[in-house]
Amino acid sequence: MTKAAPAGPAAVTKSPGGLAATLAVLLAATFLVRFDFFVVNVAAPTLGTDLGASATALELVVGGYAFAFAAGMVTGGRLGDLHGHRRLFVLGVLAFTATSLLCGVTVTAGQLVLARLAQGLAAALMVPQVLAVITSDFPPHARGRAFAGYGMASGLGSIAGQVLGGALVQADLAGLGWRLIFLVNVPIGLVTALVAARVLPDRRDAPRTGLDPLGALGLSGALALLLVPLGMGHTAGWAAWTWTCLALAVPVAVVTLRWERALGRRGRSPVLDVELFRVPSFRVGLIAGVAFNAYFGSLMFTLALLLQAGLDLSPFAAGVVFSPMGVFFSLSALFGGRLTARFGLASLVWGSVVTAAGLALLAVALGVFGQGVGLAWVLVALALVGLGNGVVLPSLMGASLTRVRPEAAGVASGVLTTSQQFAVSGGVAVIGGLYFGVVGDRTGGAAHAAAMQWALWVDVVLVLAVIGLVLRLDRIGSR
Repeated sequence: MTKAAPAGPAAVTKSPGGLAATLAVLLAATFLVRFDFFVVNVAAPTLGTDLGASATALELVVGGYAFAFAAGMVTGGRLGDLHGHRRLFVLGVLAFTATSLLCGVTVTAGQLVLARLAQGLAAALMVPQVLAVITSDFPPHARGRAFAGYGMASGLGSIAGQVLGGALVQADLAGLGWRLIFLVNVPIGLVTALVAARVLPDRRDAPRTGLDPLGALGLSGALALLLVPLGMGHTAGWAAWTWTCLALAVPVAVVTLRWERALGRRGRSPVLDVELFRVPSFRVGLIAGVAFNAYFGSLMFTLALLLQAGLDLSPFAAGVVFSPMGVFFSLSALFGGRLTARFGLASLVWGSVVTAAGLALLAVALGVFGQGVGLAWVLVALALVGLGNGVVLPSLMGASLTRVRPEAAGVASGVLTTSQQFAVSGGVAVIGGLYFGVVGDRTGGAAHAAAMQWALWVDVVLVLAVIGLVLRLDRIGSR
């Protein structure tokens, strides 16, 4: 283990390019990371046909990126503190560019899965530096707008991943097909890295503690032992190895938690601060965030499959169908903070109710009309989902942090963000596995419509759980 370095003053160089240029570079990276998660959803059916990818491989292409991103994010943030945020940001962008190129030139499903895992790790180097630079180098009066820009870039990346991704797949420029969704990152990434090297401030904090590689490895290993068999179990016929992995997840998690607790008692900095879980509002808020992100990740994955494989829409048309959800999310996110400030956690409850109503509406429409469901039903349902999501998601993290010690807020934010990324991966693995299990060997829209109904009702249960947890948060806050 790396020993703790003595505390000292942080070395800071002001941004050479000014705040506007700095923010533009940071938001470009944020856009790329979100774009590359959602763009694969709309390309999944084409990927399956072109590479002969199995259902499990498609889940790993989508969920593996989110899993690797989450697994490396806390360590990526620590590396930025140790070696400088600008240096790690540029390195992360270059690594993301290189792994995007690898994704674009793969010839087998297995190669693409490995390249996506590497791409997720590259994103984990890049994204923590975005939040660190905004927090440490933007003056208080500019910080609010910077975080608002961060949220908008994330939303636009999600929308573009569906719409622009579908357009790129359908355009099939130079016969590249789905490969364009990855290759388009190469010129953008190179320009972003070059500009970042010139305009970002060179800041590194004198670290009080070192890295925790054993903790990061143990935490990632425990979740991998849980998520991989859950995602691949059905396809593998629940072979002996799947049960072995599930059984091993428990002792690995126990050993990791004991190591983290012992590290904290020695004054070191564990990757997972177990003391945070003694704060009731943080504990309940984290569980609510996990449930919400598990539903959201699975919805984006299964809906893309329904639209293309079930309703026979082109990749571009499927991407356009996602637009109302993204647009209403962006609009409601702009006012979500004001609603929470005025009405408290009641706004999160009603936002979750609207989301659940949209999901239930689509499930009922599929039950009544099956594969003949009109796109009007889908668009209205997704608009409701987006409207509710925009109120809930930005405010849920803030509600979780209300009673966390100020000096622990950074670590707590990292734990929340990491858990949410793991939840996205888990949602794709588990609910995606349910979807493929219902479809089975059948083909045609009826099978996909039935599978989507099951997935949607599970999503509704998760959102209802969020409502219950938010009500619990409200009771904790009133004490």
